[in-house]
Amino acid sequence: MTRGTSLAELRERYGPRYRWLLLLSVMIGTMASIMSSTIINVGIPDMSQQFALGQERAQWVSSGFMVAMTVSMLTTPWLLARYGYRHTYVATMLLLMAGGIVGGFAEHFPVVLAARVAEGLAAGVVQPIPAIIILRAFEPHEQGRASGVFGMGVVLAPAIGPSIGGVLVDLFGWRSLFFMVIPFCIASLVMAIRFVPTTAPGGAAAQRSGMIDWRGLLLGAVGTLCLLNGLVQLHSGGAEAAVLLLGAAVSLVAFIAWQRRFKAQGGQPLMDLALFGHRTFAMGSIVAFIYGTALFGSTYLLPVYMQLALRLSPSYVGTILLPAGVILAFTIALVGRLADRQPTHVLVSTGLALLALSFALMVTIGLDSPLWLLVAWAILGRIGLGFILPSLNIGSMRSLDKELIPQGSSAINFVRILGGAAGVSLCGIALEWRIAAHGDSLTNPVTSVARLAAFNEVFWMLAGLCALAMVAAWRLRAAPTAAPDGSK
Repeated sequence: MTRGTSLAELRERYGPRYRWLLLLSVMIGTMASIMSSTIINVGIPDMSQQFALGQERAQWVSSGFMVAMTVSMLTTPWLLARYGYRHTYVATMLLLMAGGIVGGFAEHFPVVLAARVAEGLAAGVVQPIPAIIILRAFEPHEQGRASGVFGMGVVLAPAIGPSIGGVLVDLFGWRSLFFMVIPFCIASLVMAIRFVPTTAPGGAAAQRSGMIDWRGLLLGAVGTLCLLNGLVQLHSGGAEAAVLLLGAAVSLVAFIAWQRRFKAQGGQPLMDLALFGHRTFAMGSIVAFIYGTALFGSTYLLPVYMQLALRLSPSYVGTILLPAGVILAFTIALVGRLADRQPTHVLVSTGLALLALSFALMVTIGLDSPLWLLVAWAILGRIGLGFILPSLNIGSMRSLDKELIPQGSSAINFVRILGGAAGVSLCGIALEWRIAAHGDSLTNPVTSVARLAAFNEVFWMLAGLCALAMVAAWRLRAAPTAAPDGSK
């Protein structure tokens, strides 16, 4: 049944171009998963109005997706080893498409939330796969270029998506945003059946044996839920927030202890802690967490800011974000080539500095500011992202042994998305807190200078987080000197 579909056989059939065809195949699916994570933010005000949601419940449309994606990301190495690339990838695309269909037709908010969770589960499994393929299928001198091409393609869809999504929300409402991922899912399924191998990473046959680390998965899920719920409860104070955050800390300690014990017993842990013995990977993970907090927090915050503080329509929001997204795509392609020659710490630190500057400059926007100023600061931030995206994951994992690459890709994406999930909640909490402190409310249909000041304070918080990440990013400079000794 799988004759002619192993990695080696597909390479022989399609020749040197096969690695690019394989990358394109997983790129389309990743585009769909990333689009589903970000495009829904344009429709949150509309959705909140239809279901009479407060800010706290509305943000779970984003953070519920993030929780599911964060937890499921840990299962990617096990799924690939057990079922192989193709079966794992096809199943996630089918789940993502089902979530889009169900969410688009849902009449009740719990169904919408369930659809978002299903989309998040699919997105979490698929997102570590491209980095595994780049590090295994491409030579070291091609990996930056491949990462740049992949990043450019992945970013273009969500860059154009909000612009189209804003128009769709104005014309057809928020439901149309769920349906946008379906064409991408169908295209990715067609490509996967033709080009994605049935084998596991490394070219070995998938082995349908061995149970997943259910205890580790449960501890990871409980810890993530406690963390996010604890952050949500912080704005109201009381003992509940403290109990939840304590539960998150206890779950983290228990998760680490169990992963060590499970590996010592000969099992395959969800996260091999030996990864963090590599200095470059450890520093990269710290950067990824803080960077994820700022990135996903701002992805949630910017559309809400433009609609509720600046009183722009959803279609205007998409139009403003479009130039920044297109420039981001081309920046990634350019920096991808530089990543093969320039030190990772220089590229990542430059990107974080530009991202922090863009957040800081957002506070110069007023109610009477020209729109080009908002576009300019958004473009500056996206250029910063363009320096980070092709460099961080590949640079952090180059020192890993080949058998650790699937675990490494899963782990660094896990900490980045965990930071992102925390960032969405953190921005929502900080926004409500500061708006209340300024004597305003998001339910008030009229904006004000006080509301704008509250948003500006949250932008300052994000700028500070990016500056903090630069401290860890600069320590990535130790990687080039450590590699020669480790390779002997």
